[in-house]
Amino acid sequence: MRFRGTRLRRSRVLASACALAAAGVLIPATQVVAQATTTAEHGVTKPTIVLVHGAWADASSWNPVISRLQHDGYTVAAPPNPLRGVDYDAQTLKNYLATIQGPVVLVGHSYGGMVITNAAAGNPDIKALVYDDAYIPAQGETVFQINAAQPGSCVTADPSTFLNLVPYPGSPEGDYDAYLKTASNGTYKGFADCFANGVPGAQAKLLAAGQRPFAVSAGSEPSGTPAWQTIPSWAVVGTADHVIPPAEQLAMATRAGAHITKVDAGHLSLITRPDAVTDVILDAARAADRS
Repeated sequence: MRFRGTRLRRSRVLASACALAAAGVLIPATQVVAQATTTAEHGVTKPTIVLVHGAWADASSWNPVISRLQHDGYTVAAPPNPLRGVDYDAQTLKNYLATIQGPVVLVGHSYGGMVITNAAAGNPDIKALVYDDAYIPAQGETVFQINAAQPGSCVTADPSTFLNLVPYPGSPEGDYDAYLKTASNGTYKGFADCFANGVPGAQAKLLAAGQRPFAVSAGSEPSGTPAWQTIPSWAVVGTADHVIPPAEQLAMATRAGAHITKVDAGHLSLITRPDAVTDVILDAARAADRS
């Protein structure tokens, strides 16, 4: 009976497509059938999931999560985050989001949380925010301020101990591209233990070699009106995170009223615990379906 019903629906849709074609509206019948079947069988259009990486990373860090979401039938995008500054990066993301039709679930890792918090504000198509080991700032807060709010961050020491500072063309006076040093230095335990704890050693070396720099000035730029005040949010908190102290992640997530999931992972749970991170994103996507 299900097959028969589906066949009848398709017949009606094909008839509608023919009628539209006769009226001069050229719509491929196969496209109409696919859209109608999705609506008839699932009742909703799945949201597009947009993943935003943070500092010292690129979009490939999302690959384990992307493959799982695509397997579940979601359209996924992971555009590059310029890492130039909160407002600049948020505006870049806003422009990208404007090209997507329909509902969106917006996900940010680490500094990506600053970006999505600012980029989503005022966009009615953003149905859910997901923060993965991320900053969830209130208005006026900065990355440096949040890092120092609780003890335990490996990126609050003397910058010379853990950063390579490189001038970039057109940079404001005193600004630099900041790369995490690979080797340990004094209290800084190195890229693998600070940023990539829990990641296999060989993979951590690859991540260190391919890291994308973060403009130092971005760390002191205050966040704007937070989108989490009006958009439902979810948070994955890595209980062994050495970059953003877990206690601070929990405090920010609680303040935002987020649905909180704790995972036994370091700062890169999107790599070391992709199943858990994907499950949280799927929870947010299902909630978006119902909104």
